[in-house]
Amino acid sequence: MTVATQRIATHLRDAILGGALGPGDRVRQEDVAQQLGASRLPVREALQMLAGEGLIENEPNKGARVPRLSMHEVDVIYRMREQLEPLALAESLPELDDSDLYRLTELQDEIERGTDVHGFLELDREFHLLTYAGCKIEHLSATVHRLWNSTQYYRRAFVRISGPSRMRVVNAEHRLIIDAMFRRDEIDAGRFVSGHIRRTRIKLGNHPEVFGEKA
Repeated sequence: MTVATQRIATHLRDAILGGALGPGDRVRQEDVAQQLGASRLPVREALQMLAGEGLIENEPNKGARVPRLSMHEVDVIYRMREQLEPLALAESLPELDDSDLYRLTELQDEIERGTDVHGFLELDREFHLLTYAGCKIEHLSATVHRLWNSTQYYRRAFVRISGPSRMRVVNAEHRLIIDAMFRRDEIDAGRFVSGHIRRTRIKLGNHPEVFGEKA
């Protein structure tokens, strides 16, 4: 992978995860190349990399775009997460040391001090992906990351819909996860993670407008 490819991939990844590019938005090679002062080859390589991460899809004769998911597709992805993330956490937990767990506490302290939607999403993503960071099963780890990438836009919509009242629940659930991990109890930790994801899925299912669908 060239430096140019990595730079372009980072730029586009940040734009998609940060919300500057949303579901259905086209990502034209020539536009990206011109904007970043690059040739088309590293742009094409970067798009292929992001497609593997679930952030870009390539349509025949139309080019690349940010995937747009239906409410049902997102519901199924969240159901997959409910099953896979407790497993990833169980694989990860024995490999995490106390410094990792104290970092989780620091992240949660920062979340509770209050931040905007963008800041919360960054901290929340770091929090959860750190809990899975010790997972050595590459297929499982890559799948979890891809599912997180696929639902980033909808997580942002969920946070905006939920408002401050939901944050109390999120904070309580995070604290339960941290406590279970300090106790090295993968069963409790997995149960709390699964419920955490499930509640988001149910809440999103009550807001079809997020997906451009009618109630």
